[in-house]
Parts: sequence; structure tokens; C-alpha cells
Amino acid sequence: MFRRLVLVSAPAGPALRRSLATHVFPHPATAAAVTAAAVSPPPARHDWMKREIQEIYDSPLLDLVFRAAGVHRQFHDPKKVQLCTLMNIKTGGCTEDCKYCSQSSRHKTETKAQKLVDLEPVLEAARQAKANGSTRFCMGAAWRDLAGRKRGFERILHMVREVRGMGMEVCTTLGMLSAEQARQLKEAGLTAYNHNLDTSREFYPSVITTRSYDDRLETIANVRDAGISVCSGGILGLGESKEDRVGLIWEVSNMPEHPESFPVNALVPIPGTPMENNEPVPVHSLIRTIATARIVLPSTIIRLAAGRQTLSEAEQAMCFMSGANAVFTGEKMLTTPCSPWDEDKAMMARWGLEGMQSFEQARPSGKERRQEAGCLDAIDASRTVDVKRALASEVA
Repeated sequence: MFRRLVLVSAPAGPALRRSLATHVFPHPATAAAVTAAAVSPPPARHDWMKREIQEIYDSPLLDLVFRAAGVHRQFHDPKKVQLCTLMNIKTGGCTEDCKYCSQSSRHKTETKAQKLVDLEPVLEAARQAKANGSTRFCMGAAWRDLAGRKRGFERILHMVREVRGMGMEVCTTLGMLSAEQARQLKEAGLTAYNHNLDTSREFYPSVITTRSYDDRLETIANVRDAGISVCSGGILGLGESKEDRVGLIWEVSNMPEHPESFPVNALVPIPGTPMENNEPVPVHSLIRTIATARIVLPSTIIRLAAGRQTLSEAEQAMCFMSGANAVFTGEKMLTTPCSPWDEDKAMMARWGLEGMQSFEQARPSGKERRQEAGCLDAIDASRTVDVKRALASEVA
């Protein structure tokens, strides 16, 4: 006697079904289409509507994580995670009024203004980072922009050349850039430039008033036009709504090119800043944001950044299952604590994860994707036989 086979799927709205149709097991008749998609993933979309992204964000959490994991495996090698290290090369004294930042001269914090560091400490930090497995070295300067900083900018260009000469990816975050400054950074060998949008356009004025949203987008455009990879994400826990998190992802998804990196930061409240008493962002909100970003920005590297040290290992595992595939590690992340190299490497070893090499694409090789596609074909062929036998018995 045969039992009837029933396939149950969680209900999904039309936008979710349309955008994720290639990431669920299909009827056996469409196995060939799934195989083709596994070998050649569909191109990323740049025409998302906010309601589509909101529908994805609001879907049942475990279903959302499952679907994001499917997209992640289609576009990336799930075993690979990049270790990145960030150094503050010019601390404090910034004229901006970002309410979350300890480096603003407008806030009474313990962070004191310091001059741009010399070259040798930067190179020593980069050597230490490389020896500990970091393949991207980031340098941050607490400046609004580079106006009137010609000498300092020349020193930074030298830093970029030297670190790039060590075989590492190099990223900087120096405030707003002109097209000419972006061009010079590109010539020096800069890999990526970080310029976060922080939050949605609507909520942004509640966080920063000294630099407009369009100012940020202009710098991102200058970076992209210079041929430098764009690193742009946001901060959770600023007091934003879930609609603001969706708005941030929507803004990034509709850029002419999706950013190479999308950092996801959890606010670290710092005494003396206007946001010192903000409540921690719920872990489920962090996971939802990562998973939604992974689905909407399929080929982008999602970097788990500030605030990670507050997460348990199990919570970090959920973030990686949801699509995060890079972390910041080392002694400190600008002015906030950071998970040390030894702890991160031990955690990755327990999970069977491997560090990315410099300039390595996270996506699996064509051979690996074809092997996965072959497995899908074998599974679907087996299901086809079983279903036919069951139906034949039902008829008999």
C-alpha cells in the first residue's frame, strides 16, 4: 500500500514567488531549467521596487534564511569567508555631526583628535593582519572630505601603494571624494572605497545633517566611475524602522552597478554620542537584513562589521547561513572593539570555513557549479521515478 505524496510550500506573495522562483525545488519537468540556472546564475536585478523587497524582508524568518542560503550557494562558495582588518589612520576631530560616531568634534566622547599616522605603523599593522589571515586591509580617516589636505592625501596614496605591494586588497574610507581624487586612488592601486549610506533616504536626516544623502551618492558615483570597487552599506540600531532597512537595500540595489561589498553594522552605543542610550538591534532584525540583502544583491559580498563581538557563535552562524561572507577581525575596528584573529580562525575551523585569498571571487568554480547541477538532476530524476510509481499504484 502506497501513501500519497504531498508537497507543502509556505505561502508567498507574487513578488516573492517571482523573484525567488529559481531557488526552490521545482516540478521534475523543469529540472533542466534549474540545472541551467545552477551553472549560469541569472543576472542581478536593478529594478527592484520597495514593496518587493519589503515582502521578502517580512517573510517567515526560517523560510527567508533558507531562500537566502540558496541564492548564496548559487553565486558564492559557501565555504569561503574573507577576513578583513580596519585601521584608524586619522582619529577624531571630524566636523560632521553623525549622531552615532565617537570621532565627531561635536560630541563629548573620550576619543581625542590625533594626526595622520606615519607610514611604518600602517605597514606593520598590514603585515600583522596578513600574517593572521586577513586579505583586505582597510584604512579609515575621520575627515569630512579631503579639501585642503593635499599633503595628507599624498601620504595616503603612498600607504595604498605600499600595502597593495604586499599582495593585499586595499580599502580606504576618507569622507567625500572628488572625481580627480578617486582617479588618483585608483592609480595608486586602491581596491575598494567605503562610503556607507548608513540608512534610508527618509531616515537619514535624523542621523546626519552636515552631509546630504545625495552628497554620499555623488562620492559613490565618483568611485565607481574611476573603476574602484564600491563598498557601501549601513548601520542597524540607529532608531530606524524595518521600512528604513528595506529602503537602504532598495537604494543600493538600484545603483547602476551593485556594490562589491555591503557592510552590515550593528550600532555600538558610545558614551557621549546622542545615540549612547539606543537599544541594541534585535538579532532577528540583523539576520533579516542580511538575508534580504543577499537575495536582492546576489553577487555582492556581505560584510559583517561593527557590533559582531556582541553576537554569540550561534548567532554569527545564523548570519553566515543568511548570506554574510566576510568579517572584520583584529585588535580594533576604528574606535570600537573587534573580534580577535585567533578566536575567528578557531570559529571558522569549527564550522569548516576557509578564508578567501586576496582578489579571490567568492563564487564557486564552474566545475563545482556543474557538479551541484548534476546532483540536482540526479535528485529530480529519482523523484520523477518515485512519483510515477506512486501515481501508478494509486491508479491501480
